[in-house]
Amino acid sequence: MYSAFASHRNDSVLGLIGSQDSTLIAAHPVARTQATSNQPYTPVELVAFMDSLEDRNPGQTEFLQAVREVAEKVIPFTREHPEYEEAQILERIAEPDRVIHFRVTWEDDNGAIHVNRGYRIQANNAIGPYKGGLRFDPSVTLSVLKFLAFEQVFKNSLTTLPMGGAKGGSDFDPKGKSNAEVMRFCQSFMTELQRHIGADTDIPAGDIGVGGREIGFLFGQYKRLRNEFTGVLTGKGVGWGGSLIRSEATGYGTVYFAQEMLKHKGESIEGKGCVVSGSGNVSQYTAEKLLTLGATVLTLSDRSGMIHFKDGLTEEQLAAVMHHKNEVRGTLAEFASTNGFVFHADKKPWIVPCDCAFPSATQNELDDNDAKTLLDNGCDVVSEGANMPSTPEAAHRFEEAGILFGPGKAANAGGVATSGLEMSQNSLRLSWPREEVDEKLRGIMHSIHETCVQYGTENGRVNYVTGANIGGFVRVADAMLAYGVM
Repeated sequence: MYSAFASHRNDSVLGLIGSQDSTLIAAHPVARTQATSNQPYTPVELVAFMDSLEDRNPGQTEFLQAVREVAEKVIPFTREHPEYEEAQILERIAEPDRVIHFRVTWEDDNGAIHVNRGYRIQANNAIGPYKGGLRFDPSVTLSVLKFLAFEQVFKNSLTTLPMGGAKGGSDFDPKGKSNAEVMRFCQSFMTELQRHIGADTDIPAGDIGVGGREIGFLFGQYKRLRNEFTGVLTGKGVGWGGSLIRSEATGYGTVYFAQEMLKHKGESIEGKGCVVSGSGNVSQYTAEKLLTLGATVLTLSDRSGMIHFKDGLTEEQLAAVMHHKNEVRGTLAEFASTNGFVFHADKKPWIVPCDCAFPSATQNELDDNDAKTLLDNGCDVVSEGANMPSTPEAAHRFEEAGILFGPGKAANAGGVATSGLEMSQNSLRLSWPREEVDEKLRGIMHSIHETCVQYGTENGRVNYVTGANIGGFVRVADAMLAYGVM
């Protein structure tokens, strides 16, 4: 039993246990031989499980971080429900169904040949076809995409829509490239990817570096090669199969989730001072929805620094930022210099006193010191718009402080939820009005919040990390049990 993750480092694991947090847990076979399902779990279990997982995935720090976050919350639950433990469900989810790695060769405007790496990680399709975005960014690695695909499994499960989890992308950087260069890259990328995807198999979407322009080029090449017009990609233009408010959905959903957390506590988001990190798609529409609901947006940022809007961002200023980032494709520092704002180089939004924080840029952007600063400055709501933007230390600090902390797999699920709605519209050959899609999105975010409450209520308060991880796990696990050993 549990032979799949056997470890050869029992002694080293036992030696490390003194340095581990006593709340950590795991699912490693060696530890389980010492602790049966009717005994309490021990910290040695998590150490052993993660030690073995690291042996199998050396150097994949982001992926290992994502698995650890889930294991800390799910294993106590599986100890109380041995059917999941006996079937090694967590061990099976931690191993992707399929890892696809391919070369992408393309020619720039000067005739020079370039080679990039392309990936698609198909993590789990227990509850539906694989679904998850494509990321084009120099930071893309196998570890980053495996973490994103793993997170996507739980996120998609929480939406209650029939979607499995996947992620993909390339280390190609679209910034500074001409439209023709981006088109040639996308066509080369899709020439290989099209072998592995389909409307009932795997439906990619956009992510960092993959917006409407890139989705158009990718879909055009797919259609050209396969001679079919199907809902194989989401995030398409509204005129050719896309859904209204898909672009806005992740940001809107992140705010809706914060609104649900506050409502459960008897509070409103109106009048709250909010710091938002990033200035891309998610950040822009997070800010837009906050302004609509009467909150005050205090910051936007990018990799080189931030702007602090001391009197609050206005709708006109936000429109100018969106034009500069989306049309001009310029930096936030350039926007600040041409629009009379002070750009704080190398500074993060978390230093600004606030009521709510929306980390919406990228993974691990908010560390333990940032979390301490936020808490010291009075922040009592964190809703993650990006995927795993808080380091483990920061996340634990938020949990220990007892603030309202919505993890990304719950708080930012609005984007993939609306992708699921786009899939439904494609299947029906219909296009729903904006109001209907937004209402469905609100309903899905409410449902995700209720799931978190169901599985995460501890001593009269809701631990949203626990609720999201267990709630996302159960639906996938039950489907995997139904299929038998496979």
